[in-house]
Amino acid sequence: MSAFENVKKNFGFGCMRLPMENDEVNIPEMTKMVDTFLDNGFNYFDTASGYLGGKSEKALKVCLTSRYPRESYILTNKLSNHLFKSEEEIRPAFQKQLEACGVEYFDYYLMHAQESRNYQKYKACRAYETAFELKKEGKVRHVGLSFHDKAEVLRQILTDYPEVEFVQIQFNYADYDDPSVESRKCYEVCREFGKEMIIMEPVKGGSLVNLPPEAKAVFDELGGGSYASYAIRFAASFEGIKMVLSGMGDMNMMNDNISYMKDFKPLTEEEFSAIGKVRVILNAQNTIPCTACRYCVDGCPKKISIPDLFACLNAKNTWQNWNTAYYYSIHTGEGKGKASDCIGCGKCEAVCPQHLPIRELLKQVSAEFDNK
Repeated sequence: MSAFENVKKNFGFGCMRLPMENDEVNIPEMTKMVDTFLDNGFNYFDTASGYLGGKSEKALKVCLTSRYPRESYILTNKLSNHLFKSEEEIRPAFQKQLEACGVEYFDYYLMHAQESRNYQKYKACRAYETAFELKKEGKVRHVGLSFHDKAEVLRQILTDYPEVEFVQIQFNYADYDDPSVESRKCYEVCREFGKEMIIMEPVKGGSLVNLPPEAKAVFDELGGGSYASYAIRFAASFEGIKMVLSGMGDMNMMNDNISYMKDFKPLTEEEFSAIGKVRVILNAQNTIPCTACRYCVDGCPKKISIPDLFACLNAKNTWQNWNTAYYYSIHTGEGKGKASDCIGCGKCEAVCPQHLPIRELLKQVSAEFDNK
């Protein structure tokens, strides 16, 4: 029996990126987005305690869980690494998550952002065992994990914990054969173990919307569909993938996604061919594969807005236009650090899901923008 039998459609509302105003969630806009999402037959919402510094969970309580019957939506949360240091701290953290979201149970509960380093902590603290116990108690309906590492690490986790029901992986056409992400290989491991999949980062943090002109031209020749539509439909076209998440920041994104996911149709051969051409173009670009998850920002002692600075360098390398330096000045103003302020502590690299050599990359950013 599928763990996703109560999910109405294969498209989910990822709540890591929400409509914001003055660093707070725009509640009226999000309420409108929640209503539109549900009115169109979708019901899957995904959050975590660390999303928007805890504001994501609270916004869902205001906009969703306090306004709709519990059986009308599916809610996913995660046991994040920062929530516990011992087995004894897991249940109190879980209870706080329930309270923050305003619910008595989670439909899906994930061991968050699993990779070789933090997996050992989850094992030592019996995090998986605790989640399975919560399932037996009815406080969790299904237990899974989200994953950011090599395919062999995923194979080890699924071997150690065959009770895991599903896996959330990063999967998009740019990362499909990327050796640092191994999207295809992780997908294949999930298929080998018979695990259903949820997809995160289908548009790679917006990178597959903000394409270079020659890549846009390839899609434009198809005669219809947004750039996001090809990326999300690519992910949803593979067997075993039950849910594709999209972080939506306004109603325009919501309406665009609904337009092609309400009555989903897999990519045609022509569209798959176009994606292959776009992938070749992107691989020729000298860009940093940052997804702007912002996990690196919170612990930075110099308050460097790392993803924004990487985006500036990517834009400079892609477009060669003047205003990247202007945006760099914005992202390094008002007490925010410059790339040259990096002290090399490595805290950013320890939490980067993409395993980027951030300290070396910041030197490249500094060489391009600082003291010019």
